[in-house]
Amino acid sequence: MQPSPSKSNDGAASRSPRQDAMALMARAEAGELEAVLAGFAPLPAASDLKPPEVGLVMLRGRTGGDGAPFNLGEATVSRAAVRLEGGASGFAYRLGRDVKAARAAAILDALWQDGARRAEVEAALAPVRARLAAEAAQVRAETAATKVDFFTLVRGED
Repeated sequence: MQPSPSKSNDGAASRSPRQDAMALMARAEAGELEAVLAGFAPLPAASDLKPPEVGLVMLRGRTGGDGAPFNLGEATVSRAAVRLEGGASGFAYRLGRDVKAARAAAILDALWQDGARRAEVEAALAPVRARLAAEAAQVRAETAATKVDFFTLVRGED
């Protein structure tokens, strides 16, 4: 039995290194993924396990973050599954309708799983990770600027 994921300081559940890489590729811009793939030329031939497709997923929410779950709505996602010439399989899900970006992320996932190329893929994705971290820091700073500290004054009647 595996331990349940714990919460980190940023609220995200702890993930495996592959899950981190897949999450990074899911949030990368399409141009960034294409640029990373271009750096690995020539790429091994990739065949589709299933054709890339667009579908819907149900988004669930919780009242107050920990209340009863409810269906919030649906989101469009693109999915791709590929197998590289060497036998490695890669999978990707991305918000939106860009199946080309989903396929690029799936190819990168397959390359990441190759132990010899994992460090190369991580290094190529480092600028994406840095951009996302900078954006998150900016959002945190903007949010912190709007923080209001409430306090109560106790008045005494003499």
